[in-house]
Amino acid sequence: MKTILKALISLLILTNLLNAKDICATFTVEPLHDAKLAFIASGIVKRVNVEVGERVKKGDILAELANSDIKAMLDVSKTALKFAKKDYERQLKIKNLIDEARFDGVAYKYENAKNQLAYQQALYEKTFLKAPFNGVIYEKDIEVGDAVSAMMLKSVYKLQSQNKRKLLVAFDQKNRNIVTLGSKFHYSIDADSTKYTGTIVKIHPRANSKSRKITAEIYAKGFIPGLFGDGTIEVKE
Repeated sequence: MKTILKALISLLILTNLLNAKDICATFTVEPLHDAKLAFIASGIVKRVNVEVGERVKKGDILAELANSDIKAMLDVSKTALKFAKKDYERQLKIKNLIDEARFDGVAYKYENAKNQLAYQQALYEKTFLKAPFNGVIYEKDIEVGDAVSAMMLKSVYKLQSQNKRKLLVAFDQKNRNIVTLGSKFHYSIDADSTKYTGTIVKIHPRANSKSRKITAEIYAKGFIPGLFGDGTIEVKE
């Protein structure tokens, strides 16, 4: 019985190999995550913390605008909330003994103080440009003293994922019905004889009208963005 089972498995593998079809494709290497970072507040650049080539972690402060005036307003809002809260708590203890309209006025001032603090905190946070994900800075266009405007957004840093990459694989549109998610892609980077294998994780729903190509994506690690190569997509007829 085991002999028959092994023979059937071998026959199935051989059949799959015979039915396999290789589709030639080319690809370029892109970062898995790529972001153009800009301030969404207006002001003068006070501090620049990172340079091109430096690695950053999510939440790291890359640059900072002069913000002493906004910080002062934030402190004012904190003080206003502190006393509004005390007043509210005092009135709450005697709520049943005072006029309802008076208590509502105190409650309104307390809630408004909380909202004003949240607003000033948001304005203050906008003076800091933070990294949205772990990565490496690959372009910088900012110096201390530069003026930035929220009305005319300008990218001051470009950030890409450190090691995570995606291969944008282009194949002929005539093969659109046989290339599927999970198809294997055997490839090599230009000027590198090493052979790699990846799995298609995404197929773009639109063909390029000029090249008549459809793009698929494969995840990879470590390659330098901008490199290119070629390979074959393994599909079954």
